[in-house]
Amino acid sequence: MEQEEEANSRKRKGAPNLALAKELDGPPLDIQDQQPQAKKARLSTILFADNCEVTHRQLCELLNYAVLGKSAVPKPSWCQLSHQKQLNNVVVFILKGMSQLHFYRFYLEFRFLRKTFRHKFSLPPPTSSFLFDIIGLQKKKSARGCPRTVEGPLISATLQSSIDLQNDPIIQKYGYKNVGLTRCLLTKEEMKTFHFPLQGSPNCENFILSKYSAFITDSSPLFGLDCEVCLTSMGKELTRISLVAEGGHCLMDELVKPDFKILDYLTSFSGVTKESLNPVTTKLKDVQKLLRELLPPDAVLVGHCLDLDLRVLKVCICFKILFCSTKTWSIQLRCKDLGSLLPSMLPVYSVSIRCNSLILFPPQMIHPYVIDTSLLYIGKQGRRFRLTFLAKVILGKDIQCPNKLGHDGIEVARTTLELVQYFLKYGPKKIAELNLEALAANQEQGNKEGATNMSVLKCLDSMGQKLLFLTQDIDKLSSYRNCQTIKCSSNKEVLEQARVEVPLFPFNIVQFSFQPFPPLFAEEMKNSMKTKWTEMSTVYAGPFSKDCNVGALKKVFSSLGPVHSITLVLETYRYEVLEAAQLAIETMNGTLLEGSCIRVHRLVTELTLECDTLVRELEKDSENQGTIYVAGIGETFKEHLLEQSNLFPDLEAVILPKEVKSRKQKNYCFLKFKTLNSAQVALEILKGKDWKLKGRNALTPRHLQAWLKDIHPEPTMPMGLRIVPPLLERHIFRTLKSNHPKIVAWRWSRRIEKLYHSLSPGTFCLILMPGTKNTFGAHPGLGLMKIKEEEETDSPGMRV
Repeated sequence: MEQEEEANSRKRKGAPNLALAKELDGPPLDIQDQQPQAKKARLSTILFADNCEVTHRQLCELLNYAVLGKSAVPKPSWCQLSHQKQLNNVVVFILKGMSQLHFYRFYLEFRFLRKTFRHKFSLPPPTSSFLFDIIGLQKKKSARGCPRTVEGPLISATLQSSIDLQNDPIIQKYGYKNVGLTRCLLTKEEMKTFHFPLQGSPNCENFILSKYSAFITDSSPLFGLDCEVCLTSMGKELTRISLVAEGGHCLMDELVKPDFKILDYLTSFSGVTKESLNPVTTKLKDVQKLLRELLPPDAVLVGHCLDLDLRVLKVCICFKILFCSTKTWSIQLRCKDLGSLLPSMLPVYSVSIRCNSLILFPPQMIHPYVIDTSLLYIGKQGRRFRLTFLAKVILGKDIQCPNKLGHDGIEVARTTLELVQYFLKYGPKKIAELNLEALAANQEQGNKEGATNMSVLKCLDSMGQKLLFLTQDIDKLSSYRNCQTIKCSSNKEVLEQARVEVPLFPFNIVQFSFQPFPPLFAEEMKNSMKTKWTEMSTVYAGPFSKDCNVGALKKVFSSLGPVHSITLVLETYRYEVLEAAQLAIETMNGTLLEGSCIRVHRLVTELTLECDTLVRELEKDSENQGTIYVAGIGETFKEHLLEQSNLFPDLEAVILPKEVKSRKQKNYCFLKFKTLNSAQVALEILKGKDWKLKGRNALTPRHLQAWLKDIHPEPTMPMGLRIVPPLLERHIFRTLKSNHPKIVAWRWSRRIEKLYHSLSPGTFCLILMPGTKNTFGAHPGLGLMKIKEEEETDSPGMRV
């Protein structure tokens, strides 16, 4: 039975066995957590978008979510942040003056960053307000033409003349004049319609009835009720009950221990946790007994969607028993053994025998006098407004704030009481004049726009928290009231202050400033980078005879990946991706082809001298860990992979590149796995006789491939400027001495490493190289991000 329940639980959770990302022309896949019980913040490992570029607005979207979570702002559209509430703080490092060009030109020097930060993405060239963009700050828009709204208990969204009171559902139900309490009670027909538990209803035999009087008046006492639930193996069960009397006095606020195994505490809604419920001994029967004692005979229960609260005060239990031939035997079993089978259950049961099962109905309270605020303030076509909405527009108060853990049952119960009292005091006409439908529509539109345009500072302010900004530059950001700016005299002082101050703030921006490259030098360096990666992706093969079959040769080399171009010298092949070129060198060198034993190698130039070292380091890059390159795939590869998914249990994503114009699938792909070991096992399987494919570990993340394609070897020179000689980079490097960019990159990688290890576990760390602009054009930026985990040591473990 337990195994069956666990299996059903897994089905309900819907945990996928295999999550596959869509092709690169589609949006990133939102991966579900495989183990939701692991309560630690995690970033999605799937960040492949169509152009691999994350905009400043999308960065702001992620930072807002990291601060507030899904209850207040939308989830990021380009990646997934799981268990956001487990984040301890957020630290954004801005390396002002650096770009993606810096990172890949001095790739070997940025050892800590490339080995620690698995998630890397391109950024667009910077704007003049880069810092304001990522925080979401915008210029204040003029209020001209915008309708004026009034804050407080009464908020009018439209002009009075535009309200059609005659067709308002509240007017149609209650009329124009003020009504008494008894008129607000739900009728028996309404209770049937909305599935309230009623005496005489099916499955309601032998229910305990609350003591009530047949006489109820407009002076009868009101009691606010709110219940919170958890999900157990038998469905939803009560975990907390709150009862409030008129005037706001709390009569009961009890945690309740469910009878069955808890599958989900629903903490984000109930606020109840495993730790808070462990010592509780109160059961449903105790709550029912206490309610009967507290409620007077003419009590009126008030709540929001009260049918759910009343329904959760009963439990339907079904125990399977052995097959029996007669009902008499079953009843005898019940009479004889129920006491020993159910020693801790409720004292009174009704019993029904169906399909060889005992259906036991514990006692439930039925109370005939109820007012439901979701039906009191009814909308058109039976629309039931949210309690938070009614509290805001009617009472002018905010409840269930996003920075609170779960709902406050006492607050909810008091709010429903106040809503009923407001209705009785001001009457239906006053409520109808508010035009709840228009207010709700405006709020929904405002929520969409506000959540999208909300700034990080506003998110922090809503939680009563401050942002720490460490910088050596004067910035207007310091003028905001919840931004504490520490002005430093140098990058070194920024670093020293960060190690002291960052643990004290929930959100931090640490900005280092670097002198950008001279424009001519930056263009020359960009050109040399293009040449370098082109040479790394080019292999030379030969010797071949003069009458060799070029088509056959091309077919062999193309099986390793798309060939960009062929030059007949000995035989020169330039590949589209670095992995294909490296695979050709590793697998084709020394093979017999067209009757000749050929050699396959790169041309050794000044730029490719360190190529072997660079390839090894690219393979160790944290972003490439667990990712393999597979060549020789066909159109049905993905379907075949799905059919054999049991062979690849840790596969997270399949990246299938396509031709830009034809959208035809290319003959290679990238497979991303959870661990390096899983990737290696899969690589051996795919290279085996059944699959007959070729592959190796990945070397180039998707954003790097896109960036390299955007670098043009011939820059557009402004009028009047000379062409830069090819030795300019070497010449400038010699004159820089201690400020050599290579030394700067190495030094700051080490310093950020030390600062990173001083951060507490659960810190969301984001490193941004904003990019640069000069007279020749713009250089895109680079972002790296990671959540520091518990197992990471506090002392620097990776040394350069």
